[in-house]
Amino acid sequence: MSFYRKFAGSMLLGMAAAGAAHAQAPDAAAAASTAPTDPLQWLEEVAGEKPMAWVHQHNAVSIKELEGKPTFPALQARLKTILNSKERIPYVSKEGEYYYNFWRDAQHVRGIWRRTTLAQFQLPEPAWETVIDLDQLAAGENENWVWGGASCLYPKGERCLISLSRGGGDAKVVREYDVTKRAFVADGFTLPEAKSNASWINDDTLFVSTDFGPGSMTSSGYPRIIKEWKRGTPLEQAKTLYEAKATDMSAGAYKDFTPGHEYQFVERQIDFYSGEMFLREGDSLSKVPKPDDATAFTVRDQLVITLRSDWKVNGTTYPQGALLATDFKSFMQGKQAFEVLFAPSATTSLDNVSATRSAILLTTLDKVKNRLTELRHVNGKWQRRVVDAPKLGTLAASPLDSVDSDQYFLTVTDFLTPTTLYLATAGSDARTKIKSLPAYFDASPYKVEQFESTSKDGTKVPYFVIMNKKTKYDGKNPTVLYGYGGFEVSLKPSYSSITGTAWLAQGGVYVLANIRGGGEFGPRWHQAALKENRQKAYDDFISVAQDLIKRKLTSPRHLGIMGGSNGGLLVGAVLTQRPDLFNAVVSQVPLLDMRRYNKLLAGASWMGEYGDPDVPEQWAYISKYSPYQNVFKDKKYPRVFFTTSTRDDRVHPGHARKMVARMEEQGHDVLYWENTEGGHAGAANNDQQALMWALTYTFLQGQLK
Repeated sequence: MSFYRKFAGSMLLGMAAAGAAHAQAPDAAAAASTAPTDPLQWLEEVAGEKPMAWVHQHNAVSIKELEGKPTFPALQARLKTILNSKERIPYVSKEGEYYYNFWRDAQHVRGIWRRTTLAQFQLPEPAWETVIDLDQLAAGENENWVWGGASCLYPKGERCLISLSRGGGDAKVVREYDVTKRAFVADGFTLPEAKSNASWINDDTLFVSTDFGPGSMTSSGYPRIIKEWKRGTPLEQAKTLYEAKATDMSAGAYKDFTPGHEYQFVERQIDFYSGEMFLREGDSLSKVPKPDDATAFTVRDQLVITLRSDWKVNGTTYPQGALLATDFKSFMQGKQAFEVLFAPSATTSLDNVSATRSAILLTTLDKVKNRLTELRHVNGKWQRRVVDAPKLGTLAASPLDSVDSDQYFLTVTDFLTPTTLYLATAGSDARTKIKSLPAYFDASPYKVEQFESTSKDGTKVPYFVIMNKKTKYDGKNPTVLYGYGGFEVSLKPSYSSITGTAWLAQGGVYVLANIRGGGEFGPRWHQAALKENRQKAYDDFISVAQDLIKRKLTSPRHLGIMGGSNGGLLVGAVLTQRPDLFNAVVSQVPLLDMRRYNKLLAGASWMGEYGDPDVPEQWAYISKYSPYQNVFKDKKYPRVFFTTSTRDDRVHPGHARKMVARMEEQGHDVLYWENTEGGHAGAANNDQQALMWALTYTFLQGQLK
């Protein structure tokens, strides 16, 4: 898998606005574009004394109110029990002969990195070896370490690059670790805290892209220079291999360790949806001639390409959303002969691609339900086999080792069935159940329905409703509508012990909206809401809310909306456009000030999604929905609970802080809670997660019942 696919994967974002809001939008645009400064900009100083005093004051108000509710203590205690449960599925990844898992519970608050064998993992109670105890490490080094992951050298996995962040941010320290000795390597590879990418080439050499000093980072705050770093040499003496432009998003490199196909690749990420890929051979880089907006990676002798746009080659047009395969060496020599491994339809899209030793596993979506297909390249031809797997819900295939194993883990989940992990083998429908979540809530009273709303432009928008079988269509049901609608992210059915316990079991209805901007129907669904078309995502979300009300599943008095990151922007925009439809809004780690988002932390990397507010023509459409510029004193809004994290170095906490301050100045009723740890996830450990969700659902229960 390519650097970009891993990088982008970690990035874990109805009707038009009322006439009055639209009438004011041009004034908001003009004011924001001419205003020399934002009087609330002081709240962007993340750890400043004055802003933090403001944070603590607001936290105290929210904590006092929400923790004071009679239902809060029991809910928080229950969520802590669930999140720290030893019955959770310990997902593993293979390194050498062992299977590694990172685990947090009540005894290991920061967590332990541990390992076991495959035979042990299949037992009800595996025998685990602790490799790194993060609680002990943090205490011994007097650091607020939060686990950031491990990258181990293939094939033995005895040397690993361990990433650790202070408080949970994206910026991490990287340190080489000797698994056999259970110790960090003295004078080993070490990178200071930064947004870095480091990957193995061999025992003594790394690809590294990090903050090398002034001018070495992009305007998005990511590394732009890739170097080859030899063991025993200072980082400043590492050999430069490639430099992306300062205006690009990022650059990175990786090696495919498949024997006989040990390719090295350098990737330039121009923006979130386009980039260039280069094959490194010695000191030369050869561009892989794929479309810039297509993603590609090698599977043995094949190059597999996913298209975001139609691609016309030698008189043949390959459709947007298709998956192609071609012989990699021939392709690099100029030959363009492709096999179509997947072509989308009106209701189907490609969800994920992975590889075992002899097969490619395709996970597709059909009306937001997963299907799994195996493809084998035999004697120059592709053979296809549909895997017999559950037809409802979500499937995720994770190969144990793409080089020397045909086994893979299959995760099966839906809204009401506890997630189950199976061990499967390519070429067979037989699979062994390995682990399953317990039933954290009684699902028997509930059912799942899939409906469609009609958006402003006539587009049909699917959404899921999870509700009690005895639910009356009387408009009185407390309902939470959740959405995201961005970055080609698909919202799929999944089992949530938190939602089930904190909302369904309390009499609530939960709704998941599959609006444009997401990836549920492939690139076309995403691109329909890009930049100047962003309003379509908001129209879709509003249409779902209106459809729920029309069906009398709920009413504005009992309807709330929730979203995080890009979803926090979604609910912020809809809050300002159609406040009459809702009685509660939860906006988590949100973007809200779209006038300055590109100047805050990683914001510049998202201009491919939203546009550039510094370009007048683009600010003209961004200004119409930017929540911070479209909240007004003389309008009545539902109550809002904003949450964020001081340590979020992806979406700046200033977005939520400033929105709250502005709404308070205008006399609106809002609550605010900022976790001082946690990064973009909003919480750094299970107890913090329990607190965050207990506060959230206590707020929603109070507003919507």
